Amino acid sequence: MRRNEIINELVPDCPIRNILARISDKWSLLVLYTLNKESVMRFNALQKSIPDISQKMLAVTLKTLEEDGFVNRKVYAEVPPRVEYSLTDRALSLLPCINSLIDWAKENMEAIIQDRGRSRKTENSR
Repeated sequence: MRRNEIINELVPDCPIRNILARISDKWSLLVLYTLNKESVMRFNALQKSIPDISQKMLAVTLKTLEEDGFVNRKVYAEVPPRVEYSLTDRALSLLPCINSLIDWAKENMEAIIQDRGRSRKTENSR
């Protein structure tokens, strides 16, 4: 199934399932967070800011975010072509939620990792 065809067949009108299916992948939130650091970024700058993302995955993620109205893509008629990406007002309105999630993760990451370790020890001792 292509990413732009994600639909929950059981509850197709559920807004949280529909939106989370699009932005909770491995890269979307990271791309939005990274684009927020600069007002405008080019593809190569974005890729350098997220070193473990492949060129293909960045292109797919940007296309999906653009389709959903989170990212603006501006192409300049130059040789070679220049393409710039920026956040839309919709993405900017989502950023406080993303930043809250990041803050929560920072506060809880150590405890979660400790719990994972305890859980693995318990499973291994069975």
